[in-house]
Amino acid sequence: MLYLLFLGLLVSFLGQLPLGNMSFTATQICLQEGARRAWRFAIGVALVEMVYLRFALTGMNWIVQHRIWFVALGWITVILFSVLGVLAFLAASRQQGEKKALLLKNRLDRFLLGLMMSALNPVQIPFWFLWTSTFIQTKLLPVTPVGFNLFTVGAGMGTIAGLAVYIHGGNWLVNRMNTSTKTLNKIMGVIFVITALIQLYRMLYRPWI
Repeated sequence: MLYLLFLGLLVSFLGQLPLGNMSFTATQICLQEGARRAWRFAIGVALVEMVYLRFALTGMNWIVQHRIWFVALGWITVILFSVLGVLAFLAASRQQGEKKALLLKNRLDRFLLGLMMSALNPVQIPFWFLWTSTFIQTKLLPVTPVGFNLFTVGAGMGTIAGLAVYIHGGNWLVNRMNTSTKTLNKIMGVIFVITALIQLYRMLYRPWI
């Protein structure tokens, strides 16, 4: 049981370490609204990822037969991230003084924000599809409900642990460097644009990898 929890935790934790939209947003929430709200955001992100993972484990045949829906969601992500990137650059160029980051200019509960941002990240599905298929084929992951559930819980823990690195480590680093909100908006814009370009490449050349 501990082995399956650790396996899911390790893969998910390492997958969260590269700088991305979710991790940087977690850092911004901690900086501007406090660690408590950042943790609520992280839990929302992790819950959706656990749903995607459990779906990938039990519904592989359905996913393969209905991949058109996930391809459509992938194109929506390209458009959405491109728009958010442009808006972040515009917000930075027009900003005078310290203001909230672009994604935080709303009253939406940060748990719900985490749910929404994670749900609009279809990259998780092929990511987990690839890893779980590999683990099942190599018999590292038993094809049982208990095995799937333990692996999924471990993955959720790994996602939260990975985001915790950005919540607390990112908060410490930004404060130490005395980075302005304007600079953070520019960084967020760059991240969104790069993510959109990566997703565009994936949709054009490898829509299901």
